[in-house]
Formats: sequence, C-alpha cells, structure tokens
Amino acid sequence: MSVLYTAHATATGGRNGEVKSSDGLLSFGLSIPKEMGGPGRAGATNPEQLFACGYAACFCSAIEFVARMQKLALSHLDVSAAVGIGKDATSFALSVVLSVRIGGLDAAAAQSLVEAAHQVCPYSKATRNNVPVELKVELV
Repeated sequence: MSVLYTAHATATGGRNGEVKSSDGLLSFGLSIPKEMGGPGRAGATNPEQLFACGYAACFCSAIEFVARMQKLALSHLDVSAAVGIGKDATSFALSVVLSVRIGGLDAAAAQSLVEAAHQVCPYSKATRNNVPVELKVELV
C-alpha cells in the first residue's frame, strides 16, 4: 500500500480523558457513557461515537466512488453508523450497523451498490472478519 495521508491524534486519560488531532482542528473531552457505568459527562464524546462518525463518512464516500465507477446517478445518499460495544468471551468487542438511505435506484441496484461499497471501504476492510457489520438499505 502506498500511504496517501496519515492522521495523527493523541489521547490522554483514556475513556474519561481527552483526544486531540495533531493539527488542532479536533479536540474533545471523553466520558464513559452512563450505560457502561461511567459518568456520561455532558458535552463529552466517546470512542464509539468518533468511530461511528468516521465509518459513516468513509462508507458514504465508498458508495459515491462505486456509483461513479458504475456510472450510477444517485438522487439522495446518507449513511448512519451505529457502533455498539459490549462484552465478549474474553473482554470487549464492537458491532456495527450501517443504515444507508439512497435514492435514484431500485431496491436490487441499491443493495448491490451498498454491498460493492462494503468491499472497497477502508473501514469495512479493517473490520472484516473481526467486527460484525450489518448493512441496511432504505430507498428514499
């Protein structure tokens, strides 16, 4: 692989600390959600929310990329990512549901496009065979 870009971020204090990007554009306080036994501080985020944002954006771009390659015109596209965290047999694990709302295609074409995007999206590649990812497609 030829690296085109490298993002840099630093975390301090773990899940109840802070994260900052090296360029200073991102700076967030972190808090363990109340559902996980943490304080759930107002105004703070968590790693799962940050991962959901990144995966949703990347998957949306992967769909756009594949649509361009297949010369498909989309009238609407948005992607929502739900990232769950829970206990597995040894420690903790993630799960992901990607909900895609898409317009301009019939159901079969939309499903095929989303599945093709799942093969090229870097986040999908990184999670494959490690994190369960469910794809949901809704026509709009």
